[in-house]
Amino acid sequence: MDVENERIVMPGDKLGIIEQYIPGEGTYDDNGDIKSSVLGNVNINPKKRIISVDSKLGKPAVLKKGDIVYGQITDIKSQRANFNIECIKDNPRPLALPYIGAIHISQTKKNYLEKLNDAFRIGDIVQAKVIKITGENVDLSTTDKECGVLKAMCTRCRDYMHTTKKKDEVQCNTCNRKEKRKLSSNYVNE
Repeated sequence: MDVENERIVMPGDKLGIIEQYIPGEGTYDDNGDIKSSVLGNVNINPKKRIISVDSKLGKPAVLKKGDIVYGQITDIKSQRANFNIECIKDNPRPLALPYIGAIHISQTKKNYLEKLNDAFRIGDIVQAKVIKITGENVDLSTTDKECGVLKAMCTRCRDYMHTTKKKDEVQCNTCNRKEKRKLSSNYVNE
């Protein structure tokens, strides 16, 4: 079977045999037959003899070290804040897996932090950087200027808060309560 470069194929379509090509991205070996695993266009590299399929639908996003992610604080312990990772910055694709990350107190800000509750509270929306991935564990950091709390919730009335003139301080729009946070330079005051 001779498949043409740029031809649109469906998942399961036979593209060639293992003696002809090396299976590339978007393909798989099915007992010597190379088949498409996605809907997309065939891409043949004649020099390397690799056949692949470029997906029309795109691939789900997979986290890697250095990614900037957005999510919400779900739990705070004395040394670690747990974080549901919702999406990757500048990547419209949904995540391949539900990721839960953690921000260690030493990775919260550049200078000393006595209590993690002075940086985050449950429900805060946060921007963080992926610094390490070990299996299902994702370690995050908010030490960069643009990382930190993007939107804080009042611990008393659960309304959103706005920044004050003091560094890393927010105030509730409803009950005027003031609280500390590790704020992102991109904090949203609306």
